[in-house]
Amino acid sequence: MTVNPAGTSRLGWYVRRAALMSPAEIAWRVRDQVVRAAWTPRQVTRGQLARKVTAPARDLAFTAVLPPGTAARIPPEARLQVLAAADLLLRGEWEALGVLRTDLERPDWFLDPVTGRRSDPDTYAFRVDHRSEERVGNVKQVWELSRLHHLTLLSAAWFLSQDERYACRVADQLRSWTRENPFLSGVHWTSGIELGIRLISLAWIRRLLADWPGVADLFERDPLTVRQIRWHQQYLAAFPSRGSSANNHVIAEAAGQLVASCAFPWFRQSERWRRRSALLLERELLRNSFPSGVGRELAADYQCFVAELGLVAAAEAGAAGHPLSQQTWDRLCAMADSAAALVDARLRPPRQGDSDEGRVLLLDAPAANRWPALLALAGTLAGPMDWWPRPPADAGSAIVGALAGPRRPGANRPAQRPSRFADAGVTLLRTSGENEIWCRCDGGPHGYLSIAAHAHADALSVEVRYAGIDILADPGTYCYHGERAWRSYFRSTIAHNTAEVGGRSQSAERGPFMWADHARAREIEVIDDGDIARWTAEHDGYASLDPPAVHRRSVLLDRASRSIDIIDEIEGGHQVRLAFHFGPEVQVELDEASAALGWPQAGAARLELPGLLRWSLHRGETDPILGWYSPGLGCRVPAFTLIGRGVCAPGTPLATRLEFVEIGTSPGPALSWGLSGGRVSNVPEIRAEAK
Repeated sequence: MTVNPAGTSRLGWYVRRAALMSPAEIAWRVRDQVVRAAWTPRQVTRGQLARKVTAPARDLAFTAVLPPGTAARIPPEARLQVLAAADLLLRGEWEALGVLRTDLERPDWFLDPVTGRRSDPDTYAFRVDHRSEERVGNVKQVWELSRLHHLTLLSAAWFLSQDERYACRVADQLRSWTRENPFLSGVHWTSGIELGIRLISLAWIRRLLADWPGVADLFERDPLTVRQIRWHQQYLAAFPSRGSSANNHVIAEAAGQLVASCAFPWFRQSERWRRRSALLLERELLRNSFPSGVGRELAADYQCFVAELGLVAAAEAGAAGHPLSQQTWDRLCAMADSAAALVDARLRPPRQGDSDEGRVLLLDAPAANRWPALLALAGTLAGPMDWWPRPPADAGSAIVGALAGPRRPGANRPAQRPSRFADAGVTLLRTSGENEIWCRCDGGPHGYLSIAAHAHADALSVEVRYAGIDILADPGTYCYHGERAWRSYFRSTIAHNTAEVGGRSQSAERGPFMWADHARAREIEVIDDGDIARWTAEHDGYASLDPPAVHRRSVLLDRASRSIDIIDEIEGGHQVRLAFHFGPEVQVELDEASAALGWPQAGAARLELPGLLRWSLHRGETDPILGWYSPGLGCRVPAFTLIGRGVCAPGTPLATRLEFVEIGTSPGPALSWGLSGGRVSNVPEIRAEAK
C-alpha cells in the first residue's frame, strides 16, 4: 500500500472518494477498473513498436487546411512575438508553470524539472500512480510539456516565416514523443484531459505545416503517427470522465475527440466518434456553466479554459461541415460576455478558486493572462458587444477565425456590461473612468459536483483592485500535487478575505481535490443606485458548530468618496479570525486598529479596522503558513496579511473601511501623505462611520 506525504493511505483516499459518489458512478468506476485490467494485453511498449505498428491499409489525406492568405491576416506585432518565442525554443528555452526550462532541444518527456524525478516510461499506464510525487515527480510539470503547446507555437512560426528550422524541430520532437509514448505505456496515458488537449495540438500542428514538404511523411504517411491519433481516440471513447469527475476534464476530452475526428476522419469509427463527442461536448458545456456564462466550478481560469475548448472545437466542427447547435453557440457567447464583464481595467480576471494556467491552443507567444486571448478569439468567432473591452490583436484569433469562416453570434446577449451574475453568486462593485476601483463579492455556491475539485473555502470573500493592482487580494493557487500543507493553506478560509469562525474553514477538505462539506452562500440584497452600490450575503458553513454560527457580510462602495465599507455580522459567540490579504505590490503599516497602505504607482489608502479585534501583521511566514500570494502555479511570493482575532459580540457588527486617496491630488489641509522606507508614513486619520 502506498502512502502519500500527508501520511494517509491510498485506501483511505479511495474510501473518502467513494463516499462522494452516487451508486451509478461507483458502478461506472468498477466497470472502468475491469476494462483497464482487460486492456493490459493491449499495452504497446517501446520494444514492441516495430512489430505492432504497420502501415495504414489505404492512402490518407489531410484536407482540413487553412484558406489561402491566412498568414497575411496576422498583426505584425503578434508575428514578431511568435518568432521571438520560437527562437527561444530553438535554443531549448521554455517556461512552464513557473519553471524556466533550458532542456527543450532534446526534451525528456518523463522528467520533472522541479524534483528531478523521472517516471518509468514502460509501466502499464493504469498501474502508474500519477498522484505520487515519489514515483512521477510533480505530474503537472511532466504533463505540461506533453500537451505539445511548444510544438504548435513552432508550427505557427513556420506558418508565418517558412523558416525550415522551425518545421524540422517540430518533426524531430513529434517523432520523439510518438516513439517514447506508445499506447498505454507511462504517465502520459493516465489522464484523459491530457489526451484531449494533445489531439487538438496534433490537428493544429498538421494544419499549420500543411505547405511544408515533409508534413505528409510526419503525419498521414507515418504509421506510428496515424496509430497514435487512433490510440488517443480509442482511449477517450473507452474512458470518459463521469459523475463527480465530469468537470473541465470531460469538456477537454470531448473537445479533443471532436477536433480529431473532424480533422483526421481516417478511421472506420471516426463518424461515430464525431457524433458522440459533439453530443457530449454540447451537453457538458451546458452543465459546466451557469446560464449567465460563469463557470460552475467557480474557478475563474477554468471558465476561460472551458470557453476556449468550446470555441476551438466549435470552429473545427463548423469548418468540417458539422456545426454545433445554436443553443451551444448561445452558451459560448454567454461565457464570453461574462468574461468580458468580469475583467478589470487591465483585462485581468478574478482570482477565484483554482488556476493551473491551462491553455487549449497556443499559437501566440505565451502570456500569463489568457483572458485577452479568449476575448479576441470569441470576438472573432461570435462578435464582440459594443461594451466589451478591446483586447490586443493576436495570431491565434486570426488563424482560428480563418478556419471557422463567418461569425456565429448568439441570441439575447446583454446590451450593457453586467455587474451581477446572480446564478453564480458573483457581483462586481466598480467605478468607471481612470483609476478604476474593482471589487468582486463572492456569494455563490462552493463549487461544482460533489467533490468541488477546484473550489476554495472562500464564501463571502472580497477581492479589491485599484487601477488593476491587487489591493485586497485573493491568494491564488500555488500548487496542486505535493506540498500538501501549502495546497491546504491556499484553499483555506483564513487565506481569503473573509472570516474564519471556530478555528476551521467554512468547508471541509478531504483531499487535494476533494471537499466533503460545502458552505452554501446566498445573496440577500444587491442595490446599485448610482453613487452607492451595496451587496449583502450570508453562508451556512458554520451551522455545525455548537452553537450554530451564521456569517453575514455587507459590502458598500461609495463612488463619490472612493471608499469601500465591509460590515461583518457573526452570530454564535465563537472565536473569530478576520483576514485581509494584500497584493505583493502593497506595503502595509499597522497602528493598532488602522493600517496605512501604499504602492509604487502613486496610490495610497487607509484601512480602518474593527476595534473589537486584536490585529497583527504577517508576511512570508511558514509556521504556520501565512502572508503569501501566488502569481501563478508553482510560484509564491511574500505579501502582507492582517489578521484580527477575538469574539464577535451578539448584535455588534465588525466594521471595516477602505478609503483610497490618489497621491498628487489636493486632499485638503487635514491630509498629508508621504512614503518612508517603502511604506506609507505620516498618514492622516480618515475615519467615518460605516454606512
